[in-house]
Amino acid sequence: MKRFYDILYQIIMVVCKLLLIADIAITSMAVAGRYISFIPDPVWSEEIVLTCMIYMALISAALAVHRGCHIRMTALDAYLPKAVVRLLDVFGDVIVLIFAMIMAVVGMQYALNVGKNSMYTSLSWLSKFWLYVPVPIAGAAIVLFQAGALYRHVRILLGKEEVSSEISGCPENVDD
Repeated sequence: MKRFYDILYQIIMVVCKLLLIADIAITSMAVAGRYISFIPDPVWSEEIVLTCMIYMALISAALAVHRGCHIRMTALDAYLPKAVVRLLDVFGDVIVLIFAMIMAVVGMQYALNVGKNSMYTSLSWLSKFWLYVPVPIAGAAIVLFQAGALYRHVRILLGKEEVSSEISGCPENVDD
């Protein structure tokens, strides 16, 4: 399973990097087009850049879940017994998993119902489905990664696995 999660992580990372490159290229072209007469300034640039940013922001949240770098409250962990902290980790995993499932299901319903019926302003042939679909994509990716984290936390709680830096928080030095 670790190999599956690592491959999924790498695929999502590559997609985020490509979206960032597209964002920079489109924004650069739009800015240059405003000041250099022979470079076109496409009317669609702002909406596509916004869409790319939405994809990056939502999908990269799954990367943070996989690495254990998502936002969480750890201020009291040093004052609580280890077993309570582990139990709270499992509880937090379940809450995030439920929220991610809601993102996936309700997000897809919203993308299909609302997104199909509205179009981009500058690209009237393109449905806003593509603007809303990163919500269920991110939800599904978070479900996959969070299920793995929940499995590891339950194994630690039951004493079947040792705590590693990968599980206990965001690694200090990650080479991405």
